Amino acid sequence: MSGFARRLGLGRARGAESEAALAPQILNAMGLPVVLLDSEDRFRLVNPAAEEFLGMSAQQLRQVALGDLIPSDNPIFLLIEHVRRVGDTVSDHDLSLQGARLAKQGITVQVSALLEEPGSVVMVFQDASAARTLDRQLAFRSAARSVSGMAAILAHEVKNPLSGIRGAAQLLETSVGPSDRELATLIQDEVDRIRDLVDRMEMFGEKPIERRAVNIHRVLEHVRKLAQAGFASHIRFTELYDPSLPPVSANRDQLVQVLLNLVKNAAEAITTVDNPHGEIVLTTAYQHGVRLALPGSRARVDLPLLVSVRDNGPGIPEDILPHLFEPFVTSKSFGSGLGLALVAKIVGDHGGLIEVKSRPGRTEFHMHLPMMPEDDSDFPA
Repeated sequence: MSGFARRLGLGRARGAESEAALAPQILNAMGLPVVLLDSEDRFRLVNPAAEEFLGMSAQQLRQVALGDLIPSDNPIFLLIEHVRRVGDTVSDHDLSLQGARLAKQGITVQVSALLEEPGSVVMVFQDASAARTLDRQLAFRSAARSVSGMAAILAHEVKNPLSGIRGAAQLLETSVGPSDRELATLIQDEVDRIRDLVDRMEMFGEKPIERRAVNIHRVLEHVRKLAQAGFASHIRFTELYDPSLPPVSANRDQLVQVLLNLVKNAAEAITTVDNPHGEIVLTTAYQHGVRLALPGSRARVDLPLLVSVRDNGPGIPEDILPHLFEPFVTSKSFGSGLGLALVAKIVGDHGGLIEVKSRPGRTEFHMHLPMMPEDDSDFPA
């Protein structure tokens, strides 16, 4: 049995297949990216998961070394050096793999020595960023439910008194002098503002949504036209669409609401720095998405449809970024902090995920959504 087969933990051969023949089959079946590096850090063997993770085919990877993908000062090379020296297995977490061809964050790496082949190491990668995104989404949904409960209380205990206050202010406005009439108008305006806030909070309620097959490109086109006719008339839009994208399983009106909110935020961010070259980029793509277990079920759902909104504004402050989708968190002096919380709730109600990446000059919101089963497709939506 080969050293690599022994490292994979194969037992005795079964039936007519030898252990050596089983090793590549098991390697290819593994969902985690696995690579074998020789003593010069060149790729000798990669499984399909590693090809997808590294963004290159096995044939391409065999022509390069690890140092061609990431800088030589990356901590991963210290792990490899240690393993070669002591012949042990070492893991490290939350690593960044950044290079000209690779951009990965929050990666766990396990490096193991092949004692039978001096200098060669086996590396197993695990991307923890998706799991962390899911954890945050669950936390956001819990926070949204709290807002929903608060909204129910406010609707019952506040909206009725507000109507009485507004009615009284209207009566006062007709029977007082000009200076007091201005105060009566101010009372009405503030009552309307509070009512609008309560109405927005009521949108967090746990109402079932009706979904059908939606052409996401028609939704994006509708949102772009609304934006360019109003708040984003001074901003250039770029559309990078995958024309072969299948329908999204969604509620069209809610998707319009989500995307309009994201585009409006992008436009406002660009406006705050008076960027004469302001640009919003709308992108769609098909990718192998995260598989999630449905609540209360063993069934799992794929999220292969990616919809993103990118702007070249100033970026989101680092202290706010981890909490951006939580209720009442905002970087705007005039914001309520409910817009993105509602976005996260709607995306979550669709069984999807939303994440944000931001640095000065570039902010991206990525929505991962399920596609409509082929037998249920009704594309005209």
